[in-house]
Amino acid sequence: MQRNFSDVQHSTSHSNFIDPSVISPPGGSAPKKPRAPREKKVALMITDQAASRIKELMSDKPDSGNIYGVKIDVRRRGCNGYSYVMDYVTPDQVTKLDEVVEERGVRVVIDKKALMFVVGTEMDFVDNEIKSEFVFNNPNAKGTCGCGESFHV
Repeated sequence: MQRNFSDVQHSTSHSNFIDPSVISPPGGSAPKKPRAPREKKVALMITDQAASRIKELMSDKPDSGNIYGVKIDVRRRGCNGYSYVMDYVTPDQVTKLDEVVEERGVRVVIDKKALMFVVGTEMDFVDNEIKSEFVFNNPNAKGTCGCGESFHV
């Protein structure tokens, strides 16, 4: 039996068609809606007390003209994982991957390896009858040791 094209039933209903926007390209995925840009988290917040103490330390340093600021790093040590390390830093010691925070008239450099540990941290300075020290209020820390010298994330 021979069939002619005119013998084949054609549907004119659009319900048989698939919207091309829902078809995935071969080996790919369906088109994605663009995401709204995420708000960038602040790397480090510096309190007035911390800024004041950094200024004081910088002015007391004999070769302060060559000092760029202070640098924060984290090292694996202590009884709970990591601890903060601070030191003076010169301009040639700052790499392009380090994060530089300039706030309240001071410059704090965060080592590129430490950035993921300190993002969103508040740097404070506490001075009382018993001790005077920089304190890091870190929202990423899941716990600290009893003496407060180290933390884990």
